[in-house]
Amino acid sequence: MYAIVERRGLWFTISALFILPGIIFMIWSMATHGTPLPLSIDFTGGTLWEIRFSEPVAPADVRKIFVDAGFTDTAAFNVEDDRTVQVKLKSIDIETKTQLAEALTARFGPFEERLYRSIGPTMGSEVSRAALIAVVVASVLILIYIAGAFRQVSHPLRYGTCAVIALVHDVLVTISFIGVMNLIAGWEVDALFLTAILTVIGFSVNDTIVVFDRIRENLRRYRNERFATVTNRSLIETLQRSIATQVTVLLVLVAILVLGGASLRQFMATMMVGMISGTYSSIFNATALLVAWEEGSLLHKGNDTAPLADGRQVLA
Repeated sequence: MYAIVERRGLWFTISALFILPGIIFMIWSMATHGTPLPLSIDFTGGTLWEIRFSEPVAPADVRKIFVDAGFTDTAAFNVEDDRTVQVKLKSIDIETKTQLAEALTARFGPFEERLYRSIGPTMGSEVSRAALIAVVVASVLILIYIAGAFRQVSHPLRYGTCAVIALVHDVLVTISFIGVMNLIAGWEVDALFLTAILTVIGFSVNDTIVVFDRIRENLRRYRNERFATVTNRSLIETLQRSIATQVTVLLVLVAILVLGGASLRQFMATMMVGMISGTYSSIFNATALLVAWEEGSLLHKGNDTAPLADGRQVLA
């Protein structure tokens, strides 16, 4: 039988390599911008204006129109093609918007307004607070639920704790991805990012529970095997189901990513990274952590004298 949990040092190292960029990015962002993540106007408040011209335009030329009007902190960049420009600036009223539209028309000709959103800082603050509370409450409820669902085994709280650590891993991997994309393409954390995170958390926990449930069943069937052997057996038995589910979900996400347009691209890409991370953490992190906790060793040391999974030691 392939020893998955015995190689947990390798799996933990791979996870650390994917998480570390996100941690470094958050430290850098906190030092330079005052926030751990680059926040969109959904959180900071402001105006998002996406306009499409009849001819290719340079974002720097578009930005100059806004800077000349007094909005020096405006950011402008192309989306989809070189004729579509997305502009981000502080909140403006209708009269100011009309004046800016006239200046853009005079400089570049008539344009099509594809998107316009103006969000006040109060709403952004409310969204931030609600999102943080949602993530914390979801984690606590998941911990309580899993501990209760696995009350038949000894140390049920360990199952819930390992599942929560796995979902935190998925969140950090996703943050690493956003950090890299912020440096490459200027991506920011918006309300859809939080939707993606909460979806990933649910998917990750669901996959982890499937593996844990199989472990619980096999603990009764193979009472004379080591706990690590039972968990390896359970992982292999559920591996095909986990991969098949993952592939099915990814096919849908890829289709939306390709055909859904620019407005959904960041959301779909974030979901894909989170889903892949969720499958990885369910197989290689959550169960490996459970075994490490049971054996009292974060890294496998070839300990063949580990406790057997008999009813007195594992099952309550």
